[in-house]
Amino acid sequence: MAHGITAIRIVCAVALLFCAPFSPTFYGLYVAAGLSDMLDGPIARRTHGASAFGAKLDTVADLVFVVVCLIKLLPTLDIPVWLSVWTAGIALVKGINLASGFVMQKRLVAVHSPMNRITGVLLFLLPLTLPIVELNHSAPLVCTAATFAALQEGHLIRTGNEKQTI
Repeated sequence: MAHGITAIRIVCAVALLFCAPFSPTFYGLYVAAGLSDMLDGPIARRTHGASAFGAKLDTVADLVFVVVCLIKLLPTLDIPVWLSVWTAGIALVKGINLASGFVMQKRLVAVHSPMNRITGVLLFLLPLTLPIVELNHSAPLVCTAATFAALQEGHLIRTGNEKQTI
């Protein structure tokens, strides 16, 4: 059942490619994909259906969703230089975290900290708020949370405490 919910996210993400950004259809598919992301994990755990395959499928679904959203939304946004630099800095820290986790543990380390979850929710909400809140006003909140989450993630990985947050 949880795999089916995860698959819905992939289907919705691919369907987003054929919708105009910020249209009612876009928002409907976007919200459906987001809800599937929120539901698949808890349902898998509740039904004892959590598996390595499910975790990998979830990661692929997340990646497809994010890439499609970037493809659809970035061309429509007027992104200021300061925001591009801040976002690149966060991406750099996240990349360093991935590399250090791999070097230290010989595997990709995913930290499911509360701050990473909060950042995920804020990122999900950001496109929903763009018609009413300018990016210059909403982005600092999201970037502040993402910066803190990335720094915390690096600390947890390097101290070996990343498993305590799951």
